[in-house]
Parts: sequence; structure tokens; C-alpha cells
Amino acid sequence: MRDNVKIMTGNEAAAVGVKLVRPHVIAAYPITPQTKLAEMLAEYVENGELESEYVRVESEHSSLTVCIAASAVGARVFTATSSNGLLYMHEQLHWAAGSRVPVVMCCVNRGVGAPWSIFNDQQDSFSQRDTGWIQLYCRNNQEIIDTVIQAYRIAEQVYVPVMVCYDGFILSHTKMPVAIPAEEDVSRYLPPFTPARPLVPEDPITINPVFFPWRRDNADGVSCDGYMDMRLKLDKAINDARQTIQEADREFGECFNRTYGGLVWDYRNDDADVTLVSMGSLASEATVAVDMLREMGVSAGVVALRSYRPFPKEELRSLLGGKTAVIVFEKCMSYGNGGGFSSEIKTALYGMPDVPPCHNVIAGLGGRNVTPADIAEAVTTARRSIDGGLFEETYWLGCDRN
Repeated sequence: MRDNVKIMTGNEAAAVGVKLVRPHVIAAYPITPQTKLAEMLAEYVENGELESEYVRVESEHSSLTVCIAASAVGARVFTATSSNGLLYMHEQLHWAAGSRVPVVMCCVNRGVGAPWSIFNDQQDSFSQRDTGWIQLYCRNNQEIIDTVIQAYRIAEQVYVPVMVCYDGFILSHTKMPVAIPAEEDVSRYLPPFTPARPLVPEDPITINPVFFPWRRDNADGVSCDGYMDMRLKLDKAINDARQTIQEADREFGECFNRTYGGLVWDYRNDDADVTLVSMGSLASEATVAVDMLREMGVSAGVVALRSYRPFPKEELRSLLGGKTAVIVFEKCMSYGNGGGFSSEIKTALYGMPDVPPCHNVIAGLGGRNVTPADIAEAVTTARRSIDGGLFEETYWLGCDRN
């Protein structure tokens, strides 16, 4: 292992990660705060550092369309977007997953309009959770570069597209020390992409025709799947990806001496009575809050999701069962039903004999600052409510609900 440590932003870390995996095709359309990532990749291609076809398109919808088509013929591909750009891709997100093409895309998380915001929350990727993509969330810039590399390993093994998510401005524009893996080490970890069934002129096939609801024989008498059978196979592939994600992270650790917990990671949770649950950079802030709470005599810990899809239900049941309280901090909303992330935590814990009270804190929407002190104060408020007999409650951190 031969790392070169540099100070760089999250967007720079992502761009270097992409360069190291050497995609054949990059499709790009600028949108804040991911624009610098697209610009850096264009510069790499222009100056000869990266041999790739760089396609400038007219929209985010077209960007993902280019990637789907290129991946279908056997190319390793990359694109990136944020916020309403991701929403504009919505139709093609479904198409990529249903086509089972191993596209990798960075989503630099940003609030969704209207009202307009260029700042961070996770409503954009959360709103696309049911499109059939694997979603991985990064806590810092080192994890961004390493997760981009791992994402190709995962996508090309399970044939499901992967979204690498990281917080806009908080990570995308903030500089941190990042260890850059050597290209030869990445090549050993990530072999060249060899598609299972590429489209070639010599052997033409039709992909994604209209499917009937039922199974039926084709012209050669072979029984073929119906639409529902294909949905089942995609769901199974994403569920089976749990093991692939864990193995990709474990083998990455063997190559580079860094791992990220696979599906989840935790901090001081073993002996904790109260567990804070979150994703991305907010989970890193929560670790500082836990240290503060411990000094105040509160036995607190953190459990953080790295993988939101597939959802790590069994891991959460193991890590959260028996706690006196679970407090979920999230930067997204399911309007009319509190935090969507929190709802899934509650579903995962349902039926356990020792299911803890689960309170929900909506925090940081549209880039509102969240400090460790804010998190610690929210934990104190939630514990008072739990002591008063409230099993579930939702709080808006730093916001007057009236």
C-alpha cells in the first residue's frame, strides 16, 4: 500500500477516485454543489491524465441516459448530480436499475426546491430511495474517495447501480487530509470491467421490451420472466448486495488498511444506554456530541448507516435492541409522517421484545447549522420526554414549529 496524502475537498476526493477507476465514459451536467467534480474530470480528460469519453449533455436526464447506453455496451461509466438535477433524472433512475446496468453516480446532497436552496440536506437522495439503486453515505472526504472505488466493485458484481452520497458544502467544499491510493493498488482491488452480456453488432438482442404480467414462452419455447418476476430479481439482487458491500469493504481494508463498517458503523455504542442514529457528516458530528454527553454522565453512543439501500435491518436490531432510548437525527422528511429515516428504524425494530422508545430529530434542512452542542441538547430534551412517558416524538432542531 502506497498512499499519497493531500489536502482536498470532497469534490476533489471524488474526482480523484473516479480517475483511479478509469471509466470509459463520463457524462456531465453542472449543478451546484457538484459542479467542481465535473470540471475536474473534464480537466483530467483534456490534459491526458484520464483516457475517457467526456460527454457534455443538455440536462441531467440526458446525462444518465448516456451512462445507461454506454454501460449496456460494456463501458465503465460515471456521472454526478445534486438536488433538482437528481429529481430530473427520476425516470432514468428507474430505467438504470431495471436494466441492471452497473452505473456509479455521486449525489452531492442538497436541499430540493421550492423554495430554492443551494445548501445541504438529504431530501434529494431520500426522495429516490425506491428507484432500485444502492445508496451509500459518506461521513468525510477520505470515505468519499474510498467509497467511489468500492462502489464500482459492488455495482459490477451485483449489476445494480450505486449512488455515492455526500453532503454538499459540508464535505464537497471543505478541505481535509485525504490519503490517495496508488493506481496500481486500485487496479489490483478493482479488476477491469467485463460485462456479462454486452450489446455487440455481431450478436444483436433486444433489451427492455414490453413485459407481460405473467411468464410466457419465447419464440424458441424458453419460459421467460414476466414483469413481476423481474421486480423480484432486482429486489433480491439489492438484498444480496449486503454481503457484497461487506466483502468489498473488508477486502478494501486488506488492501489499504481502511474500512468503514460495510453497512453500518458505530461509536461507543457497546455500553451505551442512549443511541444516536444518523447518516453522513451529521453522524460524525454526533460522535463529538456523544463525547460531550459522556462527560455529562449520559451513557450515549452512535450507530450510523453507511448503506441506506440495502437497509441494514438485522444490524440495527442487533445494535439498538435493549437501549433505553434511540434518537434518530436526519436531514430529510416524509411530509405528514415525520422523518422517513426514523420510520424505517421503527419498522426494523418492530416485534423485538426489548424495543426501545424511538424519538426523531429533524435537523439541518437547507443547510441550517447543526453543532455537537445542538445534538447533545436535543438528546437531553428527548430523554425528558421519554421519562415523561412519550414513546415516540418528532422535534425540529432549531426551528419554531409554530
